[in-house]
Amino acid sequence: MSYEMIATLMFASMMLMLFTGQRVFAAIGFVAALSSVLLWGTGGVEIPFSSAMKLMQWYVLLTLPMFIFMGYVLSESRIADDLYRMFHVWMGPLNGGLAIGTIGLMVLVSAMNGLSVAGMAIGTTIALPELLRRGYDKIMVTGVIQAGSSLGILVPPSVVLVLYALIARQPVGQLWLAGVLPGLMMAGMFILYIYVRCRMQPDLGPPIDKEELSKVTLAEKLRLLRAGLLPLGIFAAMMVPFVNGWTSLVESAAVGATTAFLVAVVKGRMTREVFENSVRKTLMISCMFMWIILAATGFGAVFDGLGAVRAIDALFTEQLHLSPWTILILMQLSFIIMGTFLDDTAMLVIVAPLYVPLVGELGFDLIWYGVLYTITTQIAYMTPPFGYNLFLMRAMAPPEISLGDIYRSIIPFVLVMALALTLVMVFPQIALWLPGYVYGQ
Repeated sequence: MSYEMIATLMFASMMLMLFTGQRVFAAIGFVAALSSVLLWGTGGVEIPFSSAMKLMQWYVLLTLPMFIFMGYVLSESRIADDLYRMFHVWMGPLNGGLAIGTIGLMVLVSAMNGLSVAGMAIGTTIALPELLRRGYDKIMVTGVIQAGSSLGILVPPSVVLVLYALIARQPVGQLWLAGVLPGLMMAGMFILYIYVRCRMQPDLGPPIDKEELSKVTLAEKLRLLRAGLLPLGIFAAMMVPFVNGWTSLVESAAVGATTAFLVAVVKGRMTREVFENSVRKTLMISCMFMWIILAATGFGAVFDGLGAVRAIDALFTEQLHLSPWTILILMQLSFIIMGTFLDDTAMLVIVAPLYVPLVGELGFDLIWYGVLYTITTQIAYMTPPFGYNLFLMRAMAPPEISLGDIYRSIIPFVLVMALALTLVMVFPQIALWLPGYVYGQ
């Protein structure tokens, strides 16, 4: 049997198990173990096992639970409430100002947490009710929250980029820095769209009443500004030593987690309930990621043993005569299709054993491709009919927002994200300049 046929059977078997409702790590790990035994006999079990042991010795894995804990401490202690109040006061006088402030809130939440689900939860519980109460168009604000929450997987400390680094064997620090400018660029494009749209149609985002704003004193504004800048201080305490080479990645993660914990204690918000919820959720998410990474590395080890990547590379470039850019675009389209029914982690571990080595064989930069993958995942999250964020929003939104409203709300933001993806593809230095500058010094 040819390498191509074996690879096709492995992927088909894995997808069939996923459609039956099996857990992602169970489907991937089972197919990897069974394939290795069928291909190489009982000795084949050593392939995924040895790969898993190598992964367990990788020190960088310690960053995952610490970043996740940092994010949950900041979200469970309701520091995000102060953030939104800051944007409410400072941006409210503008048409669409609260929607613009919501994008700013999402950027800061992303820097606190690194998970899009956390941004969605905070947006729907804090920002959405306030925006609707202020008379904002429900379709526009629904799209704002979905688009803003997607920034969580691109802006550092992105957990998705850490997972990509683990699987692709790329430096996490460079990937984080590569996501900074594209993430800020995309947030800026969202803000520009909201500003222009609300200038053209003021009824979509009315400003806050001047009488209400006059009741907020300058001292209160400055207090809220300090509270809103607090997460940036935590982020700086974590990232500045790392970027300057004073601490390792794991040490920086420990600094971030410790700083977030101490801030919650000083503000009097580290209650027993907050601590228990943060630890419990951190343990749950960390274990889930660990099982998925273990299964993915085992699957990748079987692929390496097959030599399937080189065979598929030859199929595309020598037999079908496709150019490297055509293959890359087809990969991105496949991510969008898979994103209609899978989350970002599942997509990454399913195709990483094939796509990541193939990208290297085609001569593309794997740091740059990590950013492309992440942006494409953001688009897939919001693509009907089964985009991940669409159903999260439906589950969290109030009854007056229908599924049709949610589908219509994301159209302009998906177009903006597609434009951002195109810009990063055409101009790779948008992603590569900052890591090149920092690590080149």
